[in-house]
Amino acid sequence: MDASLGPDGRVVVGVDGSACARTALAWAARLAGRAGYGLLVVRAWSLTTAPRPATWEPSYVPPVADYEAAVRQALADDVAAAGVPAEVAVECRAVHSAPVDALLAAAEGAALLVVGARGRGAARGRLPGSVATSVLRAAGCPVTVVRPSGTTPGPGPGGSREERHDQVQHAGAG
Repeated sequence: MDASLGPDGRVVVGVDGSACARTALAWAARLAGRAGYGLLVVRAWSLTTAPRPATWEPSYVPPVADYEAAVRQALADDVAAAGVPAEVAVECRAVHSAPVDALLAAAEGAALLVVGARGRGAARGRLPGSVATSVLRAAGCPVTVVRPSGTTPGPGPGGSREERHDQVQHAGAG
């Protein structure tokens, strides 16, 4: 990690290649720019969640290094498309790990952890997905869950208060 970012001087954002994660990345980048923070972009991956490497062919399983290269390229593409302000120091990490573990480790000492709310089933987009729910419960820093466009936050713990931002739900540290 870049030592100039230091503890409490960065925003960590989890991405997974989804549209929801790209929305969260763009939101985190704008916030980091306004706050003068660095941005740490984390993509956890496994062979089943990695993009298909260029060396993939039917009946051929490429080496793990090829999958990692494909993940790193997808991560770089997501960051390039996010419109990160030029003054924001960006670090990207492709972590061969479970998403919750990778995000919690990266968020140690961070000012904020940002994730998207993918949700499942009929409530898709209205309730956080399992990764967002897990990091909300376990993170040692504040967490922001960015919702996909066109969804409205529903009742949360402690009542039915809706945030003023139509796409963002905040939770303080444990």
